[in-house]
Amino acid sequence: MAGYYSTHLSVFLLLTITSLAMVSVQAQHTRLGFYFRTCPQAESIIRATVQTHVNANPRLAPGLLRMHFHDCFVRGCDASVLIDGASTEKTARPNLSLRGYEVIEDAKKQIEAICPGVVSCADILALAARDSVVLSNGPSWPVATGRRDGRVSLASDTTNLPDVTDSVDVQIQKFADKGLDIKDVVSLVGGHTIGTTACSFVRYRLYNVDSTTGADPLIDPSFIQTLRDLCPADGDPTRRIAFDTGSEDRFDSSFFENLRNGRGVLESDQRLWTDSATQHVVRRFSGPFRGLSRLLFNVEFSQSMGKMGNVGVKTGLEGEIRKVCSKIN
Repeated sequence: MAGYYSTHLSVFLLLTITSLAMVSVQAQHTRLGFYFRTCPQAESIIRATVQTHVNANPRLAPGLLRMHFHDCFVRGCDASVLIDGASTEKTARPNLSLRGYEVIEDAKKQIEAICPGVVSCADILALAARDSVVLSNGPSWPVATGRRDGRVSLASDTTNLPDVTDSVDVQIQKFADKGLDIKDVVSLVGGHTIGTTACSFVRYRLYNVDSTTGADPLIDPSFIQTLRDLCPADGDPTRRIAFDTGSEDRFDSSFFENLRNGRGVLESDQRLWTDSATQHVVRRFSGPFRGLSRLLFNVEFSQSMGKMGNVGVKTGLEGEIRKVCSKIN
């Protein structure tokens, strides 16, 4: 047993060092402590603001994580998802259920009061996503800062966001287009360990699909009725159900155990287990030693978040520093 825990710790330390190195390499034009001299209170203000809001409403934690993901996959991590207006990214179907805008605006208002025109909304969102994971009992990771805010936000640009019906090949390609690999696909989709989805994204799997059970054959037969009770054929399509059954508010590796057991709520999630291209990663995150599996997931999720957080960033003289996150200057 002592040998197991010694190995456990060695793996953790090795992967943590690797994670920090990857963040450093990926953050080509951003850097840790970017606001150390210009607005040293920024990160603590963001952390405290996220904590206040998440304590009042825990569902904001997965909302902020998802918002950062949706921001980075469209025009890069430039806070374009926050901009109000007709036909902006906010109005696109994949973004209609995003939540947490008020958290970003609250943090921005406080920071502008002491450091006007210094801290970008893109950085606030990246830091808030990290802090929301920590508050959900998940890992922390170094967030390089120095992003600038974009000036363009178009609903038509959201077509490259991952979709619930995407095959694994399509998912891999969409992530590859952002410089992310297969490990990143599985790790980042693992963010579904917290949060909920709408019945409208699940119900098509439950009725009139298969001649035997009527449901998607990828679903564990013993789980079908549970999902049907949550999402009746004639029920409310906006009703929210957990991605990770039994653990929606806790950041852990049980999401991957559910995939192994045919209990993935979204079709695209479940396919990560049934496709050989990704199954080996799911297997690593859902092994017989739950503590070790969770450690591996936490470290690899942190690495992948570091990579994703620097997709298409604007730095230097690109973009702007918005005064209000929902409006272009």
